[in-house]
Amino acid sequence: MQRISGSTRLAGVIGWPVDHSLSPTMHNAAYEELGLNWAYVPLGVPDELGLRRVVAAIRTLPFVGFNVTMPYKNHVVELCDEVAMAASMAGAVNTVHCLDGRLIGYNTDGRGLLEALSADASFDPAEKNVVLLGAGGAAGSALVAFILGRAASVTIVNRNIAKAEDLILRIEPHLKSTRASAIGYDAAEGYVASADLVVNATPLGMNPGDPSPVPIEWIDPRTVVFDMVYGQEEPTALIAGALRVGAKAVDGLGMLVNQGATAIDIWNENGPSRAPRDVMRAAAEAELVARTSRRSAVG
Repeated sequence: MQRISGSTRLAGVIGWPVDHSLSPTMHNAAYEELGLNWAYVPLGVPDELGLRRVVAAIRTLPFVGFNVTMPYKNHVVELCDEVAMAASMAGAVNTVHCLDGRLIGYNTDGRGLLEALSADASFDPAEKNVVLLGAGGAAGSALVAFILGRAASVTIVNRNIAKAEDLILRIEPHLKSTRASAIGYDAAEGYVASADLVVNATPLGMNPGDPSPVPIEWIDPRTVVFDMVYGQEEPTALIAGALRVGAKAVDGLGMLVNQGATAIDIWNENGPSRAPRDVMRAAAEAELVARTSRRSAVG
């Protein structure tokens, strides 16, 4: 059992809302497994002024680091003293390392995505054609990951094409051999149908009853479908539809676990062991089951 003492170091997740976050459960399970005297707490911050105040306070408190979730991943970039290249390319920070009062920003979402694709879908993006739905911070992290993963092409599908084009323009100097393009949903059917991988980086699926971000009939059975949404009692419409047509489809729980584990590896850079992905996933899955049971009991 985790014990709090005068020498306990802190970590946490900043966002709004954060009451649904699985991060405290899986992080604290990892700290106990690693023998770290750390404690991870949710830090709900309702507005940008509060964000600035909390981040300023963290500089003087015994934090080893903190994570950032919606809607602040873009805002935290400017609050860091230094930003790693992947985070700078994505324009979003989701992990901050606190070092002697300085804040070093990282983006572990992309690495978490690649690890999840490998572990959960046996998928390697190298030389593959990817369709990325959405152009926000999550999509930026995914685009960086696929560039680093040497994807042949990434087609960003977004209702606001200009926003997708701005994302590509920011990352263009780093594209290397990956081709990147932006299109609207009205032109997306052929790209989705011929893709090796389709990734949902939009919020669609987070609320019960949300439709699939693309028509299921566009999805080919040979395509791998990855939905960043996780933690729903029922599969999202995209996941359910993809499985129905015979495609391999996975949700975002593995990405959540692996991005969190990578954050721990950054904070515990001199530790002898990597963060235990299996322990973190088991803790997250157990918490999801417990939440479902609690809701059923109330209902």
